[in-house]
Amino acid sequence: MTVRYRDGIEIELSDGTRVVCDGESPDGDVNIVSHAHGDHLPDGERTVVCSELTAALGSARRDAPLHRTTDERVDLIPAGHVAGSRAAVITDPDGTRYCYTGDICTRSRFYLDGFEAPDVDVLITEATYGEPEYVFPDHETVAGEIREWLESTPEPVLLFGYALGRAQKLQLFADSAGKQVYTTDAVTRVNDAIEAHLAVEFPADSYDEETELTDGDALVLPMTTTRIDWIEQLAEDAGAATAGFSGWATDSSFRFRGNFDAAFPLSDHCDFEELCGLVAAADPDRVYTQHGSGDAFAEHLTSEGYSATTIKQNQTTLGDF
Repeated sequence: MTVRYRDGIEIELSDGTRVVCDGESPDGDVNIVSHAHGDHLPDGERTVVCSELTAALGSARRDAPLHRTTDERVDLIPAGHVAGSRAAVITDPDGTRYCYTGDICTRSRFYLDGFEAPDVDVLITEATYGEPEYVFPDHETVAGEIREWLESTPEPVLLFGYALGRAQKLQLFADSAGKQVYTTDAVTRVNDAIEAHLAVEFPADSYDEETELTDGDALVLPMTTTRIDWIEQLAEDAGAATAGFSGWATDSSFRFRGNFDAAFPLSDHCDFEELCGLVAAADPDRVYTQHGSGDAFAEHLTSEGYSATTIKQNQTTLGDF
C-alpha cells in the first residue's frame, strides 16, 4: 500500500496501477477530479474520472475542456461539498478499499445531499476545519440568521461567496428574502452548468456597469473580489451593506479582516465534529489527513486510537510524514 502527496494524491495499487486524485498535471494510469474548484482542476485539456456536472463546470470555468471517463475500479459518491463534487472509492485488486474524499460536507442543504462515509480500509480525508474550535451552528440556525439579516436590511447588499458553491446558495437566500438578485458573469456561467444538470434555478439577473443598485437589491459576488477597488467604490456609492460567508466566520476576526458589515459561518466543509463522525462511520484501518489542520486532526485521531498520519507533499518514506 502506497499513498503519496505529489502532484495531487497518488495511490499505488497492488498491481502497480497509479491513481492520481486532483493533480494539477495528472499523469496517473487513472486520474480523478473530485470537483470543479480551481485548486482541484487540472491544467489544460484532460480526460478524467469525475461526475458529469464536474466535467461541465470545469469546462465552463476554464478555457480548456474537461472530458469525463469512468473506471471499473472507481466508484464516485456524493461528497456534499459543491454541485457535482464526488468522493472516490477505489478498490484495489487485492480487495483493499480506499476512499479519497476531496473536500466534503456531511450536512444536506438546498440541492446537495450530505456525504455519507463508506466502510473502507484506507481513508484519505481533508481536514480544513480539523481542530476543536471549529464547530459550526447547525445549518437551519445559520440559514435563519442569514434570512433575518437580509429581511431587516433595506439598503442594497453585497454578498460575498465562492463563485461555485456559496454564490448559488446566496442567490437562493436573497430571493427567499424578497430581494432583486444580481450576479456577475463568472457566477452566471456556474449557474448555467448547474441548472442544466440539476433540478434547481437561480433567480439572478446579470450585473454590469450600467446596473444601478437600489434598496431591496442584492448583488452576489465571488469572494475573490472583496479587495478590488471598484467593489469598495460600489459599496460606497450605493450605500450598500456587505456580508461575507465562510466557515472561518466562526472567528470574529474574519468579519474585520474582510471589512464586512456582517459575517456568517456558512460553510461547504465539515466542521471538527463532523470530521470525527465521518471517520467513525468509515471505520478505516488507516487514515491520512491533508489540508488545513491536517496535523492537528491526525494527532486527535491518534489519541482516539486510530492509525492516522498527515500526508505531506513529496514524501518518499514513512519517516517523511
